[in-house]
Amino acid sequence: MTPPADGSGVLGVDSGGSGLRVVLSVDGGGVTAPLTSRVPVRTGPRGIDAGHLLEQLVPMARRLMDDAGVGTLRAVAVGAAGLSTLGDSLRADLPTGLARELGVRRLALVADAVAAYTGALGQRVGAVVAAGTGMIAIGTDLRGWRRADGWGHLLGDSGSGAWIGQAGLDAALRAYDGRPGGSAPLLARAEAVFGSATAVPGQLYPRPDRPAVLASFAPEVAACADGGDPTAAGILAAAARHIADSAAAVCPTGTDVPPAGSEGAGQAPAEVRLALTGGLFKLGDPLLVPLWAALADRLPHARLVPPAGDPLDGAVGIAAELAEDRLTLPRDDSMLYVVRDGTDRRSQDSSP
Repeated sequence: MTPPADGSGVLGVDSGGSGLRVVLSVDGGGVTAPLTSRVPVRTGPRGIDAGHLLEQLVPMARRLMDDAGVGTLRAVAVGAAGLSTLGDSLRADLPTGLARELGVRRLALVADAVAAYTGALGQRVGAVVAAGTGMIAIGTDLRGWRRADGWGHLLGDSGSGAWIGQAGLDAALRAYDGRPGGSAPLLARAEAVFGSATAVPGQLYPRPDRPAVLASFAPEVAACADGGDPTAAGILAAAARHIADSAAAVCPTGTDVPPAGSEGAGQAPAEVRLALTGGLFKLGDPLLVPLWAALADRLPHARLVPPAGDPLDGAVGIAAELAEDRLTLPRDDSMLYVVRDGTDRRSQDSSP
């Protein structure tokens, strides 16, 4: 029996290269199990397709609300990969669509990196590397955001799952051709996954989810590295250096003073927190061992801490803070865009 829809809550959304995840936090209750769509939101001439996101999100939100007896959403936060560079359609169309379909009056459109940051560290000074299919590093002194990479698999995402997978397939095809830099173990794994070396292009180029397909080969690279293949190990060592470079580009120096009203206000933090979040780090020691060494070399002042949660936790946390007027993270049209009662709160407005 469905409970009466007289409760309220907040909705968190994580939209990335592998699909959509949605969770509902019920006021006075707990957080629901997430609903998942494996269909990535399309991009078009105006960037991320707001209509396609709504087509997937609205039925999922209604199902969660009906099951939990929630009739009112006090706030929604959508963490979206590519928001900073491909977010025009979302900013223009999503607030109206969610208000029409779900009665949403408070909305935060959040770069996936900001959602990952908040899930990992909350509203604190520090830096986060979010790596899965793509890769982005983000840091804040609570005055503004610093970001590095996150340019997508064609222009960047260096060290990401897609980057590792592409480098591994390059080495496999070099071995097939007899060119320098090839790897016989990676060729064997490519043929096991794709059927033959000559089948690889046809299974990649026409695919709209090409980054995810490339990233699916990253575990094969890690397995070959773990098995002693020097080419695969070199790919992961290069990925580790790329990740450390991006982390160093965004990490506060340790002398940044948090602004009034934030944790540690008026004092320089004794140390800067750095968290790694995302599925890429499940590759284990073949990636983590060279990464720890690269981070120790580039960021000796930072303390590596485990992430408190993932980007979906970050999105629902931002929604909860927005609902209570406690959101103190820096506003930025491209990174954290807030709409209240139909009015956008731009980066010039620093109030919560």
